[in-house]
Amino acid sequence: MSRRILLVEDNVDNRSIYRVILEHAGYEVLEALDGEAGVEMARELMPDLILMDISIPKIDGWEATQILKADELTKHIPILALTAHALPRDRERAMEVGCDGYLSKPISPREVLLQIEKFLQPRT
Repeated sequence: MSRRILLVEDNVDNRSIYRVILEHAGYEVLEALDGEAGVEMARELMPDLILMDISIPKIDGWEATQILKADELTKHIPILALTAHALPRDRERAMEVGCDGYLSKPISPREVLLQIEKFLQPRT
């Protein structure tokens, strides 16, 4: 069974790029276009990992992460911030709200996969 990754990203080009990269690497990709949908999908579909853009509609990635990390059902799911917010303070804030990792765009597909694999060790 393939691992599921929830991609929360409102930009259609970024979404399609990451989907292709992830599917090519053997992951099942779920997509949410805003933070509200991302929270709902995470609770309903229980992905193995979430790639969370920060500047997204309805509720931003910071708030969506806080909601998921405060929820007993979803707090164990690794969340990687995937964002163009590249200032040192943004990285600190990502950790404060509960992100497990921080990737700043633009980022190479290989680096995205390496970071994901750190959190998704092979199942035993």
